[in-house]
Amino acid sequence: MMEITPETFEAEVLRSDQSVVVEFWAPWCGPCHAVKPLLQEFSDTEKGRVKVTQVNAQEHPELANRFGVMALPTFLVFRGGRVAGQHIGSLGRRQLAELAGVTA
Repeated sequence: MMEITPETFEAEVLRSDQSVVVEFWAPWCGPCHAVKPLLQEFSDTEKGRVKVTQVNAQEHPELANRFGVMALPTFLVFRGGRVAGQHIGSLGRRQLAELAGVTA
């Protein structure tokens, strides 16, 4: 799982040749910490099909603002440089797979 910054966002997310899940999170967000093991497991099992990344919204509010993130965690899926899906709040493996466009 990769931490994204404003400097790496375009190359790692917008120009990626695979779907990219971006979790907007913050250190003080309990639900964000609760889903981290799920995200790591999903990142490991879907490697090569889906890239899983995180943006610390507290450290990089400009990225959160750019995509209208108002609550944490917020998950955005990018395909071809565009937002293709969004989920706000905690989610399970099946929801994550559906959001990312892969079979659970």
